[in-house]
Amino acid sequence: MADTPAPPPRRPATLRGLSINRLLPNALTTIALCAGLTAIRFGLAGDYRSAVLCVLAAAIFDALDGRIARRLNVTSRFGAELDSLSDFCAFGVAPALLMYLSSMEAAGNLGWVITLMFPICSAMRLARFNVGLTADDPPPIWASAFFTGVPAPVGALIVLVPLMLSLSPDINWPWLRHPIVGGGFLIGVGALMVSRLPSFSLKKGRIPPHLVLPVLLGVALAVGLLATSPWVTLPCIMLGYLATLPLSWRAYGKLEAADRAAKASADAPPAPTAEAARPSGPGIVELRPIGGSDPPDRSRL
Repeated sequence: MADTPAPPPRRPATLRGLSINRLLPNALTTIALCAGLTAIRFGLAGDYRSAVLCVLAAAIFDALDGRIARRLNVTSRFGAELDSLSDFCAFGVAPALLMYLSSMEAAGNLGWVITLMFPICSAMRLARFNVGLTADDPPPIWASAFFTGVPAPVGALIVLVPLMLSLSPDINWPWLRHPIVGGGFLIGVGALMVSRLPSFSLKKGRIPPHLVLPVLLGVALAVGLLATSPWVTLPCIMLGYLATLPLSWRAYGKLEAADRAAKASADAPPAPTAEAARPSGPGIVELRPIGGSDPPDRSRL
């Protein structure tokens, strides 16, 4: 019997490279993290204008990484965890440190304790968001148009409103750097971040056709104002976002009530028909005329 030839030797396994599409969202997240750390550096050096701009840049990159990951269908657990750590640094630690160095340091130990509340609230909000990603009972589809609480990037920019207004050359209000004002913003915005208050999400938002042109004009106006007077325009935008919270709460309540009513109507037993409502049984005798179903002619009686 002829010997069978030996199989060819297997080639050693090699690591497959990752495409640029898979690396792009994580690269943007890393850039956002670097921007947050650079904001801390500028804050320690006393350059608050550059520090606020770094926080704003981190917010822009944070908004882009998730959208690009979903568009390219390259979402991963690693990217979600990296995004949470980046958000905590850029939108939890950096804004709190800037507020402490600019205003809360004058309050001593109490100012530091109040400052700690903001990054703690930010960490709790991000932890709650991560837990919601793996929840066994997913929320209804209409709930994707809302956030639970104020998002971390928006909260970071809102808490910096007093600092941004104080950086404007057109505003000379010394009380903007007072610890009471800074502490109020730190506590208030931190509470909004960990609250259950629904807020609008732009991820699933749609603009009606008749509002497309006004929205584009509004964006152009906002960009022009940001270019000419950024330290007044950006705080106004953030305060305008706060004004939308009652509207989002009302819209969420209406959708929740409609969803509850739809579920109640679906779970209710069906109404009995006329045939089913007719009594029947051994004690019931139905009388019918002889020779047909037509009733007798009473005029012949």
